[in-house]
Amino acid sequence: MTRYADFKLLIVDDHAHNLFTLRTLIESHLDVSVLEAGSGQEAIDLTHAHPDIDLIILDVQMPEMDGFQTASLLKLRKRTRDIPIIFLTAAFKSEEFQRRGFAVGAADYLLKPIEDAQLINKISTYFRLIEKERELNRTLELKVAERTRELAEARQYLENILNHMGEALLVLEPDGRIKLTNPAARRLLGYSEAELLGLAIGDVFEEEGDEQAGAFMGTWLEALIRTGALSKIEARFIARDGRRVPILFSRTAVKDAEGRISDIICIAKDMTGYTRIETD
Repeated sequence: MTRYADFKLLIVDDHAHNLFTLRTLIESHLDVSVLEAGSGQEAIDLTHAHPDIDLIILDVQMPEMDGFQTASLLKLRKRTRDIPIIFLTAAFKSEEFQRRGFAVGAADYLLKPIEDAQLINKISTYFRLIEKERELNRTLELKVAERTRELAEARQYLENILNHMGEALLVLEPDGRIKLTNPAARRLLGYSEAELLGLAIGDVFEEEGDEQAGAFMGTWLEALIRTGALSKIEARFIARDGRRVPILFSRTAVKDAEGRISDIICIAKDMTGYTRIETD
C-alpha cells in the first residue's frame, strides 16, 4: 500500500475511542501518517510541531475549545490557514451549524454516521487535489527557474556585447541624464562608471559652435521626436581632463507603449587620427 505515503493527516477528537476508530479506518485504506489530538489546543500545538500537516479532520463538540474555535485560530495563522479542514460530527447536524463550519473556513462538513467508503473517498479526494496543486506548483517553479536562467543568459550575452564593443555607448534618460555606459565610453571620457551616472549629456558632449554645446534638451530632443534617430554627426566628447575628443556620433530614441521617449541610445566612434577629406 503506497497511496499518499508522503501525506500527513491530523485527526482531532476529545474521545479516545473515536480517535482509535478513525485512525484504524484510515490506516487500513491509506498509507498516510496519522497524528492524533485530544483537544483543540493540542491540535494547534501539533500544527506548530508539524508544519507539514496536509489535512485536518476535526470534531465539533469538544470541551474548553470547540471545533469552530479551533478552526478559527488555525485560519488566523499564516502557517496553517491553507490546510483543508473537514468537520466530522455526530451532534451538530443542523444547517445552521454547517453554515457556521463553512464560515470559519472548513473545506467540508460531514455528518455521522458516515459510511467508511464515503469518508475514505472524501479524504482521498482532498489528497488528490493537494497532489495536483503541488504538481502545478512544481511545474510553475520549473518554468520560473527556466525563464530566470534564460533571462540571466540573455543579460550576460548583452553585457558581453556592451563590454566588448569598440564604440562608446551612453544610454540617457529623456531629460539627458546618463543612466548607463559601457567600458569604451568610460575609457574615452576618462570617468569611472559611478562618476558618469547622473551627469547631463551636455557635461561630456559638444557640437560645433558654442550655441550648440549642451543643447540636448532643445535641438536633440525635438529632432529625435520627429525622426527617431540622428546618425553620423561630427561632434566632440569633453574628457574628464578637459580634452576635446573628436567623435562620429549617433542617437536613437526608444519609445514606450504610449509613444513617449523612455531612453536615448548614443553611440560614439573615436575619430582621433582620422582626417576629414573635403569634397568639391
